[in-house]
Amino acid sequence: MSSPHYWLTTERLALRRFTPADLNWLAALYGDPLVTRYLGGVKDRAQSEALLNTRILQYYDEHPGLGMWVTVESATGTGLGFHLLNHIRGESIIQIGFVLAPSAWGKGFAEEMAAAVLRYGFLDLNLPRIVGMASLENHASQRVLQKIGLVRNGERAFPHPDYASEGPMAWFECERVNWQAAHGSARS
Repeated sequence: MSSPHYWLTTERLALRRFTPADLNWLAALYGDPLVTRYLGGVKDRAQSEALLNTRILQYYDEHPGLGMWVTVESATGTGLGFHLLNHIRGESIIQIGFVLAPSAWGKGFAEEMAAAVLRYGFLDLNLPRIVGMASLENHASQRVLQKIGLVRNGERAFPHPDYASEGPMAWFECERVNWQAAHGSARS
């Protein structure tokens, strides 16, 4: 069996593309009520499979360079969750996001890889702007978005069914020019 292709790495983490073989893992992640309390609730296996096929695997081909990727702990190869850089459903806006299993909470993993994904979006993809959103009650995710350089800019609601039930969410933005002024243009 070949080793997975890690396309983005940090000191402790790596990202790889999802494959169809990740369905059981993804279904378990989305089956955890602690993980999904700010994601619209638990998804069953069929819903997880639909997400994997349309929002993840098909999305790779439709939007090269963007997507959702499995976040792996480099030392163990363990899947910890996922990070994303993709379109907000029903919008042309590119968002950054992350979902981690409870065993990975509180260790700085979300921030570590989100900072690398943001850098990738600005320096490799040359995106002019990246946004983030989080449930108003999800203070931990809001802190991560701020730590990586996004600035809170009020609240926004979206009509797409994936977001509509949440109502207004905390809204964060970062322009490439502002990020580069603060971080430079080095790819390290």
